[in-house]
Amino acid sequence: MAYIGTSPANGVRRKHTYTATAGQTSFSGADDNNVTLTYVDTEYLDVYQNGVKLVAVSDYASTTGTSVVLVQGASVDDTVEIIVFDVFSVADTVSAGSGGSFGGNIGIGGTLAVTGIATFTDDIIIGDGKTIGSASDIDAMTISSGGVVDFSVPPTGTGMTRLLTTTTTSAAANVTISNTYINSTFDTYFIMFNLRPATDNVNMLIRYAVDGSTFITDSHYGWASYALDTNTGAYSSNSDTSWRISATPIGNSTGEGIHGYLYVVGANNTAFPSGIVGILNGYNNGSNHVAASFGGGQEVDADARSQVINGLQFLTSSGNIASSEITVYGLDKS
Repeated sequence: MAYIGTSPANGVRRKHTYTATAGQTSFSGADDNNVTLTYVDTEYLDVYQNGVKLVAVSDYASTTGTSVVLVQGASVDDTVEIIVFDVFSVADTVSAGSGGSFGGNIGIGGTLAVTGIATFTDDIIIGDGKTIGSASDIDAMTISSGGVVDFSVPPTGTGMTRLLTTTTTSAAANVTISNTYINSTFDTYFIMFNLRPATDNVNMLIRYAVDGSTFITDSHYGWASYALDTNTGAYSSNSDTSWRISATPIGNSTGEGIHGYLYVVGANNTAFPSGIVGILNGYNNGSNHVAASFGGGQEVDADARSQVINGLQFLTSSGNIASSEITVYGLDKS
């Protein structure tokens, strides 16, 4: 592209600054700012010593194009400035319009704004306790000095992601996991539970919701629970109003109750029955140890199997749940 005058890629004035040693007369090469002295025409050269302009020939010689030689040696720490008035290319720069690459380190004292995609080929290091976030959540992630990552909100996506940890200590008719935590984000969920009934000699049940709050009470549940004790055996139902997970009734005395885990499988499958499968351990109403495996699924009729699982509810066959501890993880998304 043609320009009237000097191209923006060129300059017309370079300043070279040297700090003299005792008796130094010749100044050349890299200056205090690591810029190498060159010039084309000695007529377009100004030389200053401690701010005083020197006279060409009388005070210095400039004939080589790469050096200036003083007639009188400088004193230690004198400042010699050489101003070159030549048209020259601005070296080692990155174009603002066309872009380019920096080969060395870059320090930015202010804010770095990137509107495109940032690609890093090496490690990214942030200060201890600093945050990574978005415009609406600037501290979504905080990394401590020990490298521990803390998220301000539960992460979503594929993987074993903890979504909820909750504890109740007051008696309630049920303990609910809403569709805030069980929804279309994952298809498989892992749930750990610790439950104690308020009423003695009751069974633990589970119901599912399709919208997080309306729990299905129709006869859409098929289940089986097998006590890991040959004296009590197996129990099942092909059509019930809830899934029963306890093979034997559970006690409510101190230390009694159940704990265990379950998987929610195919939560969003509308062609095949969604369901649960798990293991529990605890004590019954006689303070006898109990353990059981259990599984439950939606009935195979179209009304049941076409429903998604968008929430779970723990309840008992009679009375309230006295206390609970529930942890929910999202595992997989098909």
